Amino acid sequence: MKDISIYFSPIACAYDVSEDSLGDSMHLHSDGNFPEIDAPGIALVFVPEYRNSNEVFSKSNDEFRQALYDFHKGDGWNMNFYDLGNVLPGNTVDDTSFALGQIVTELVKKEVIPIVIGGGQDLTVACYRGFENLERLINICAIDSSLDIGEPNEKIRADGYVSHLLMQRPCYLFNFSNIGLQRPLASQREIDLFESLYFDICRLGEFNQDFKKAEPFLRNSDLISIDFESVRSSDSDARYFTNPNGFYAEQLCQLSKYSGLSDKLSCFGIFNVNPHQNEVASNLLAQLIWYFADGVANRYGDFPIGSKANYTKFHVHLEDFDDDLIFYKSDKSNRWWMEVKYPAGEGGKYDRHQLVPCDRDDYEGAMQNNIPNLWWKTLQKLS
Repeated sequence: MKDISIYFSPIACAYDVSEDSLGDSMHLHSDGNFPEIDAPGIALVFVPEYRNSNEVFSKSNDEFRQALYDFHKGDGWNMNFYDLGNVLPGNTVDDTSFALGQIVTELVKKEVIPIVIGGGQDLTVACYRGFENLERLINICAIDSSLDIGEPNEKIRADGYVSHLLMQRPCYLFNFSNIGLQRPLASQREIDLFESLYFDICRLGEFNQDFKKAEPFLRNSDLISIDFESVRSSDSDARYFTNPNGFYAEQLCQLSKYSGLSDKLSCFGIFNVNPHQNEVASNLLAQLIWYFADGVANRYGDFPIGSKANYTKFHVHLEDFDDDLIFYKSDKSNRWWMEVKYPAGEGGKYDRHQLVPCDRDDYEGAMQNNIPNLWWKTLQKLS
């Protein structure tokens, strides 16, 4: 493993840590003592980089750490939890982005899940480059009230980074999904672009009606990027988070828990954290981290980790369709997947994408001779 300690400064403040608290068992980067990363687990990475945000802040705020350290561990928390400290901002944003990409690469190689907290959501691109260094084809899910596409020929911004992901060559982005879109915040052009690329959108209204609509997208993701501003202002700090609609705080915690439960996920980010936010917002941020960690601690070991031999396999024959649709149901978690065959001669490139997370409604729809939309979209991306 490369030495990533050069990219970090130690945790600045001496926080009170009580016995049997999470902070008491966490491997902390204190002055002159960088944690030895010798076993799988999760690692907190705070990145106070705001130069691509709409407002350039002169300070950072990691007060969420005190709240996080005060929490107690949940059931089954046997993994290592590291707090690596704060990433040192580079001379340019590109320097910071490069450092974060290297950090993500090295942690993922060690089977340590980075929890990246901090600045503008454009840092999602830096996290993606961590997988690019590994030449791994990935899926990204943004929990966000807007699509943040931006223009590829313009400077990357916290609210305009997706187009820069699409322009990466070679491109290791297989799919991008959005959970929580509020229709007034996206132009028809942006929505048309998502549809033309066979990307996925679960609007806030759909999510509120049925959480199951979002769960397969989380389970299908390698990298999840939460816009902290997607929470409604009444549940955060209304001085700085001004969206009257959005996720309730408990909904965002639920999304974090299900993100952690995904056996496929190997990087989790929470961005657009305002450095001037109040104690309520900082406490919510700490709870999002806790619920994500709780999900990781209670993973089922399903695909792509588990073997399909332990699943119940279902064949569904459709009229005017040559091949049966194949569904799998996990005996461990009762979660569902459907199989999409990838082109011959592609080797193992698409192995991690041939089973698409779905829910029972997709199976029951196929039983009524309806091909699931997720199946069609995945086939188009494979073809």
